[in-house]
Amino acid sequence: MDIIAFTDHNTVASYSAMKQEISDLQRWEASGRLRADEKERLKEYRRLLGKILVLPGFELTATFGFHILGIFDPDTPIRSLEHLLLTLNVPFESLDSGETEVGATSDVLTAYHTIAEEGGLVIAAHANSTHGVAMFGFDFGGQTRIAYTQDPDLHALEVTDLGSNRRRTTASFFNGSKPQYPRRMFCIQGSDSHRIQGKGKDLGVGERATEVLLPEKSFKALKALFLGNDFTRVRPYSRTAAESYDPVEAARNQGPTIVQSFHEQMTRQGGRLHAIMRDVVAFANTNGGTIFVGVSANRRVSPRGIENPEQTIAELRGEIENLVTPPLEVNLQVLKSKGKNIIRIAVPKG
Repeated sequence: MDIIAFTDHNTVASYSAMKQEISDLQRWEASGRLRADEKERLKEYRRLLGKILVLPGFELTATFGFHILGIFDPDTPIRSLEHLLLTLNVPFESLDSGETEVGATSDVLTAYHTIAEEGGLVIAAHANSTHGVAMFGFDFGGQTRIAYTQDPDLHALEVTDLGSNRRRTTASFFNGSKPQYPRRMFCIQGSDSHRIQGKGKDLGVGERATEVLLPEKSFKALKALFLGNDFTRVRPYSRTAAESYDPVEAARNQGPTIVQSFHEQMTRQGGRLHAIMRDVVAFANTNGGTIFVGVSANRRVSPRGIENPEQTIAELRGEIENLVTPPLEVNLQVLKSKGKNIIRIAVPKG
């Protein structure tokens, strides 16, 4: 694990207790008053905090029982987070108890806006299951679901089926291909753990994690990722992630959509390269999208692959620079699928 967040229900008491304990141990160390067991405990804190970025946060129970995660920079004062919880109408007497039910707090959209305004990362907790804002399984609430999952102050959806091989998943539902849900959402997964070691269906810390590609291990870099539109930098993590998760096959499982296309070849002859350029422009003129080059949309057909991916990327980039106006910042990346090199073009909204 590289990054974890403390997100207890409607409280920051546990994170505060950890920070206070570390402060006490450091103060006793400076005055030469540490016992042997305390010395070992401080040593272990330093070892873990040297490897893991620990972020403060909370899981708010909003009106009607929807759960919302607010995650913050580690430099955020504890008092500021407690004040924020009070602003969100968490009762004063419940600030330290960590109760899941705290009465009438703020509505979902107000919570999104308030947390985001305070610099927090706003994530809808277990969006596709109990207390989730996606409200799957309900026969009503279409407009409410749109509002709760497309709001600009919502940065990501935490889901429980991110690594699923099923054709219909929460991530595929919110991939921007539906007119009612035009904003593609970042989907992540979390352990939602209430214990260190897992037991049965109750996961332990880090047992269901998300892998993100960051320039540095910091809250600033993490938040910048979710404020952007490069969805290629997020994927479900497993101990054998490189083998178990194939993003190309996951995309082919969904098939072509208004935000995703596939091209086996990119030769000029036959207009194949021009077809790719048309897709680039089409995606840029709508909500952005992803283009896979070197593979068919038909899952029964093995990936053809690209023999010289570096040269191909240079050619694609040159074509985009020459043909697309105004200039468009696309992300081109080489992926491996069934032993073949596939190029993924991430096109932003123009």
